[in-house]
Amino acid sequence: MTQNFKALVLTYKTAPVAVREQVSLAEPAVKQLLNFIRDYTTTSDVLVVSTCNRTEIYYVSEKDFSNEIFKGLALVKNIETGFEQHFSSISGLQAVNHLFEVAIGLDAQVIGDLQISGQVKNAYQWSADENMAGPFLHRLMHTIFFVNKRVVQETSFRDGAASISYAAKELADDLTTSVREPKVLVVGVGEIGQDVCLNLVNTKFQHVTILNRTLDKAEKLAQKCGFKSGSIEQLQEEIRKADVVISSVSGNEPLITREILKGISFLSHKFFIDLSMPRSIEASIEEIPGAIVYNLDDIQEKTNEAVEKRKASIPRIQAIIRDTIGEFEDWSKEMVVSPTIQKLKNTLEKIRQEELARFLKNSKPEEAEKLEEMSRSMMQKILKYPVLQLKAACKRGDAESLTEMLHELFNLERTAEKK
Repeated sequence: MTQNFKALVLTYKTAPVAVREQVSLAEPAVKQLLNFIRDYTTTSDVLVVSTCNRTEIYYVSEKDFSNEIFKGLALVKNIETGFEQHFSSISGLQAVNHLFEVAIGLDAQVIGDLQISGQVKNAYQWSADENMAGPFLHRLMHTIFFVNKRVVQETSFRDGAASISYAAKELADDLTTSVREPKVLVVGVGEIGQDVCLNLVNTKFQHVTILNRTLDKAEKLAQKCGFKSGSIEQLQEEIRKADVVISSVSGNEPLITREILKGISFLSHKFFIDLSMPRSIEASIEEIPGAIVYNLDDIQEKTNEAVEKRKASIPRIQAIIRDTIGEFEDWSKEMVVSPTIQKLKNTLEKIRQEELARFLKNSKPEEAEKLEEMSRSMMQKILKYPVLQLKAACKRGDAESLTEMLHELFNLERTAEKK
C-alpha cells in the first residue's frame, strides 16, 4: 500500500509568500477540500496540512488525482489556476519520509519548530472528523507520533528555543539595538501570537502591548506575561506608539493597511513583522518613508546554540526515521495479505466448530471444555505456519503466489461468500 501513497507539496522552498497565502487553508477550508476529494475522487486516507510555510495534500490511490485535487483547491479558495506549477508531486516511501520530516520539524523554515507538530496533529484530527482517515493513515500518523516521542527522549532536537515566534523576537531584538526602551505591539493571540509574547518575557522588551479582537484573551495573556493589553479598536493609536509591530492575525484581508497608518508621523523607523498567512500587514506600507515590513520569507534562521544543537541531532533523527519507516513498510506489505489471513482463520474456525459440534453430542461438560481448549490450540498452531510464511513472503515481495495457493487449497473465496 505504501507505493500508492502520494503527496502534492508546496512549501516556502518552492513558492513565495504571495502564492502560499493564495492556497493557505484554515480548518473550514481544509474540511471543504476533504469533502470535495471524497465526492469527486476514489482516494482514501487523505491528509491536508496547511501552515504559514506549506500546503500539502497526502492521499492513497493507484491513480494520480492531482488535477481533480487542484480543481477542488481552486474552488475552495476561489482562485484562478496557475498555482499548480509551485506544487511538486512525490509518492511511495519518498512521500512517507517527507511527512515524517514535516511532522518532526526537519523540513521547517526554522528547524525543529514545535508548532508544526501540533499543526500536523490538527490536520489528522480534521481528516478523522470527515471520515477520511483510513487504516493506513491511522497507522502512519501514530507511528509518526511515536517517533516524535523518541526524538524528545533520545536527542537534543527539542532543546532550546527555536521557532518562527522565537525568530521574530530575535529579529525585533536586532532591529532595535539602537532604540532605548523599545516599544513592541503584538496583534493577535493565536498560537503564534501567544508564543511571541512568551518569548518576549524577561527580555529587554519591557514595554509590550497586546491587542486582540477578543479582549478577554488579550487580558489573560497580558496578565500572564506582565504586559499591557487592549482591544483591536486601539490599533491605530498603539501603532503610533510602537517601534515594532508583530502581527499574527488570521483573516482573508490585511488588518494593518496604509489607510490605518494615515495621520501617523514616522519620526524614526517603524518595523512591521508579519507572521500571518494570509498576510495581515499590507505590503505597500513599505512605500511610506520610515516603514519597513518583514514577512515570513524575511525571517531567517538564527545561528544560535539551540539551532546548532538541533542540527547536530539530525543524523540520529534520520536514522530513527529510516528504521521506523522500514518497520512501517513491512506492516504496509502485510496489509495486502491480511484479508487472506482473515479468510483462512474463518475457514479453519468453521471446520473446528463443525467437528467440535460432532464430538460434543454425547460428551460430558468437563470433556466439552477440554475439547474446546484442545481444538482451539490446535487451530492456532496450524494457522501459525501459513501466516509466518505469508509475512515472510511479503518481505521478499512474492506474497501473491502464496496467497493464490492458499485460496486454492482452502477454497477461501467460496468460504468467504458462504459466510
